[in-house]
This record gives sequence, structure tokens and C-alpha cells, in this order.
Amino acid sequence: MSKKNTITVKQIYSAQRRPKVQQQCLHALGLRRISQTNTLEDNDIVRGLINKISHLIEVVEASESK
Repeated sequence: MSKKNTITVKQIYSAQRRPKVQQQCLHALGLRRISQTNTLEDNDIVRGLINKISHLIEVVEASESK
């Protein structure tokens, strides 16, 4: 089995009064409201979304799973 890296992200700021693109990035990461967390596979697409909205979220942890 291959090991997959995962990233856990947490929304810390509201998406209200933000551009539609940033709201869509939050939804693509599976975040709907403040303090919600989601664990995602670590890949280039997820990293790109995180970089676009890094001011609205925080990366809680990055870990390896089997």
C-alpha cells in the first residue's frame, strides 16, 4: 500500500464580503462555516486552493497515513 499525505484545514474567518472566487475555493475545500475542519489529500490542486485563501484558513496539521 502506498502512503498518502493528508492536510487538515480549518476555516478561521468568514467568507462574507469576499470575492466569489474565494467563496468557491472554501466550498471546494469542504469548508462551510467558521471553525469547521476538513482533512484532504495533499496534492497540487489542494495546495493551490490553500494558497488562494490562506488569509481565511489555517493548516492545522499535515500528516502521513497508510
